[in-house]
Amino acid sequence: MGERLPLALRMRRLVRELAKFGTVGAFGVLVNVATFNLCLHVFGLATVRSGVIATAVAVATNYLGNRYWTYLHTAKTRVRREASLFLLFSGVGLVIENGVLALSHYGLGFTSPLADNIAKYGVGLGLGTAFRFWSYRTWVFRGRRSAGDVGEADDFPAEEQRKHRRVLL
Repeated sequence: MGERLPLALRMRRLVRELAKFGTVGAFGVLVNVATFNLCLHVFGLATVRSGVIATAVAVATNYLGNRYWTYLHTAKTRVRREASLFLLFSGVGLVIENGVLALSHYGLGFTSPLADNIAKYGVGLGLGTAFRFWSYRTWVFRGRRSAGDVGEADDFPAEEQRKHRRVLL
């Protein structure tokens, strides 16, 4: 692959990828918040246990959204490897997210429901999401594009698509 895509094309793809990842993530946050507060306030589970359960439920939701929408264009030949890596990196993100919650709740003594939600979603989720985006696009969904795909370049002229088809495949 000697030729690189033009910067404008790469930036448009990155913006589109970030938007899709963000949309899937926003839905995952809703699932996470609802599950966390349900576990904490309805079922009376411990704070960090509620956080871990909520993150695990959101991870399952996010895998489906990322696999079948955000990274739909990547090859589907190594799904087992992809799912394993997704779970591994999601686990690291879970530790980041809930580690901040544990530090705030148990280490710093900020134990109010508001403080727990700020620590988990304001700080922990932000750090965990940055890590997840980097790791998913770098390691998990990085496979070759499928043969018929020219790289989500629908909005580019056919001539531009043909010109870069060799690089995209």
